[in-house]
Amino acid sequence: MRRPQLPSPTPDDTEPASVRGNLPAELNTFVGRDAELAALLALLDGSRLVTVAGVAGVGKSRLAARAAALMEKRYCDGVWIAELSDVHDPGLLVHTLVDALGLTDHTRRPPRAVLAEYCAARRLLLVIDGFEHLAGPCAELLRDLLRRAPGLRVLAAGRRPLRVDGEVTFSLPPMTDDDALELFVRRAASVRPGIPLSDGDRETARELCRRLDGIPLALELAAGRLRALTPGQVLHRLDDRFKLLTGGSPSALSRHRTLRTAIGWSHELCAPGQRLLWARLSVFAGQFDLEAVEYICSGPDLPADSVLDVLDELLAQSLVLREDSALGCRYRLLDTVREYGAEWLRATGDADRLRRRHRDWYLGLATWCELDWFSPRQAEAAARIDSDLPNLRRAMECSMESPEEVHLAQYLAGTLWFFWAGCGRLAEGRHWLDQVLEEDSPYDHSRLKALWVLGYVAVLQGDPVGAVSALQECREEGERSGDAAAVAYAVHRTGCLSMVTDDPIRAEELLREALGRYREIGELNSNVLMAQVELGMAVAFRGGLEAAAAICEEVREICEDRGERWTLAYALYVLGYAALRSGRNGRARRMLGEALTIAHTFHDLLGTVLSLELLALVTVTEGDAAGAAALQGAADRIWPSVGLPLFGSAHYGVPRTECESRSRAELGDARYERERGSGRRLDTRAAVARALRGAAEHGAGPADGGPDPEGTPGPGASGAGAAGPGPVGDTRRPAASRTSGRGGPELG
Repeated sequence: MRRPQLPSPTPDDTEPASVRGNLPAELNTFVGRDAELAALLALLDGSRLVTVAGVAGVGKSRLAARAAALMEKRYCDGVWIAELSDVHDPGLLVHTLVDALGLTDHTRRPPRAVLAEYCAARRLLLVIDGFEHLAGPCAELLRDLLRRAPGLRVLAAGRRPLRVDGEVTFSLPPMTDDDALELFVRRAASVRPGIPLSDGDRETARELCRRLDGIPLALELAAGRLRALTPGQVLHRLDDRFKLLTGGSPSALSRHRTLRTAIGWSHELCAPGQRLLWARLSVFAGQFDLEAVEYICSGPDLPADSVLDVLDELLAQSLVLREDSALGCRYRLLDTVREYGAEWLRATGDADRLRRRHRDWYLGLATWCELDWFSPRQAEAAARIDSDLPNLRRAMECSMESPEEVHLAQYLAGTLWFFWAGCGRLAEGRHWLDQVLEEDSPYDHSRLKALWVLGYVAVLQGDPVGAVSALQECREEGERSGDAAAVAYAVHRTGCLSMVTDDPIRAEELLREALGRYREIGELNSNVLMAQVELGMAVAFRGGLEAAAAICEEVREICEDRGERWTLAYALYVLGYAALRSGRNGRARRMLGEALTIAHTFHDLLGTVLSLELLALVTVTEGDAAGAAALQGAADRIWPSVGLPLFGSAHYGVPRTECESRSRAELGDARYERERGSGRRLDTRAAVARALRGAAEHGAGPADGGPDPEGTPGPGASGAGAAGPGPVGDTRRPAASRTSGRGGPELG
């Protein structure tokens, strides 16, 4: 999947345009297909589900993307593409569509309900590409979405129709002779720039296009061969191999056999090392990088120091695609090319070994990204996991195929806690954690880690029953087996559950116990710091504002020392809450603005919406009731994607109630509802920008504890801190030694 990358909020006062979709930019010129495009656009005008069907390599994906781009301005809520070729588990279909639309999944509700509710109120075009291996589940899901969302239209591209009522199938034929020649000539020019084809070469090329039945993938593979051959040599070699490499059933359509011929012919022309690497690359799903290729695909017959040169040859032949991203140079195989390579890998008898090497690499990647999460490389770790998620899914699937290796799937699902909880992927995390824990396995460290992570995810989803069950099992088995870390995490997350269920006294007790246990075992990471932040919130809820601020200032110092940003956002949220309740509005806005920026950068909707709620109260306190109502409306739009608004907690809900009461009193009911309604129309990025623009307009108090020029007591400060719980006790910094998760399990 290509998840839409949401840039950080703009620092100036310019309202950003709403993100209108995630269609990738075209990397080369779209050639021909004028008649097909016109016909497809006409069908989309009159039908809500159109499927472009055709043989592999005929150009279905490119035509669908081109048509979608031409229609982009007609859909006020955007054009979104979901690529399903790397999704093999039907249970992940909904998650993939949710991800494609840029939605977060911090919700207890099934992701399918979130998806249906989002589409129901919008006018958008959804492009579904590469669905054929999930045709049944995909058809059932789209049928439901189309019934519930009148403004939704779907353009699908696959090798077969979906067979949904109301579907119109557009069978994409091969290119016309003229279009095929134009495509071949243009691709040849990119391979041999500045060397035009002679008249004789053009006639040979026309014959070549005819023999390849005008199939774009075959034409592009053939054009790639002009780096080393003349058009005449290409035609001659192709002709020699038609009978040898037809493949498939004799009754199959000739163009089906022809495409396999083209790919098989490219395979035959590859050197032995290139064929070997091609086969081994088929173990990847989605994007991959050079380091992964060198580890997984190298061996005595393909030394690691030769992999780059061999990969470069496959790139030159258009068998591997290069995709540049923020993470650097990445690679991808075309689906048909990968399938062909997988057949050869199975034929070598080496598929199982390569899959285990692939699994082991991504176990190691997850382990190091967990370590990097508590470092200045935190954002890079999040981006890396996001990009490699298809491969991580495949690694979990591989580990679950053998009872002896289930613990590796549990380890991987648990190790990715920071991605599930910190980057808006709770629903998919819950999917994997439930799945890996269904399998029988010993209560070793991996299973216990998966249990406390499941409890954590359930707490954030608003599922107290699921959270209590997982955390109690983790604590009991951790105590029985002597796993002190598992017990500490179980106690910690049970304290977090007490917090969101309005028992701050019990929460404080459990969180102090957890912090003591963390100190005993020398644990220091983002989870440990989050326990301190949650302790600060519990203390603040009981009126101990100065003590809460002291606890979170300590967390802030550690985060700045370590380059940790995600937990820092929550510490700033508590500091902003304490400042607001102490009447220091400028400081509160400064703290909350920074917290909001960080949370939005990580796509953490929980941190984003909590900051927006408090910023709304700051805004009305500053005298801007209309702006406060708009921010409350923006928060209203976000909460359904997060879970129960403000956890259903009376403590978390007090600022919202107070903000609404003050805003209504100043604006009157009718205008308040209008302003709040205008806020509901803002997407998340626009809402964040509006809130941060308010910070620039009103200024911000100093970040330290010094005098606040805007610190006149506000309405929220009356009595604040007067009835605290007494001394907060020991809030010493946890001992900084080992970080949880260092090193993976033993790999068999």
